[in-house]
Amino acid sequence: MENILQHIHEKLQAKFGDAIISAEQSYDFPVYVIKREKLFEIVQYLKEDSEMGFEFLTTLCGLHYPENKGQELGMMYQLHNMPKNWRIRLKTFFPIADPQVPTLTPLFSSANWQERQEFDFFGIKFTGHPNLKRILNMDEMNYHPMRKEYPLEDGTRTDKNDSMFGR
Repeated sequence: MENILQHIHEKLQAKFGDAIISAEQSYDFPVYVIKREKLFEIVQYLKEDSEMGFEFLTTLCGLHYPENKGQELGMMYQLHNMPKNWRIRLKTFFPIADPQVPTLTPLFSSANWQERQEFDFFGIKFTGHPNLKRILNMDEMNYHPMRKEYPLEDGTRTDKNDSMFGR
């Protein structure tokens, strides 16, 4: 797996330079942190390049790290090259005050509903999305329930605290 990480990293670095912020091996996935401005171009290259061939968007999900000032929100994408059984993860981070990333719907039709879910739960706006609206929560909700802005437990309870839940 390490050779795959190195090979893909070299190709991405050669094509996109400083848009590739970091690369590491996390469990069985090569993980690349990339600049938001180059997200669409990088994913398009990974999909359309004949050697890369990451033609399957396995998943995408929003991220919220409130302690990371200036990069509180992020997106994570997992791509799969099925013939070679290569899987990679891309991450990009951005300020909560500017929660926007480009849509991947022109590349993957499955991104349509996945992006709508992340908009619904995290408030991330996917620029260029054909129908960005809530799909799981009520339209009247004026907050995004997956953000870590709310306590997980009733503040009056003394038997539990948020640290028991990874916060």
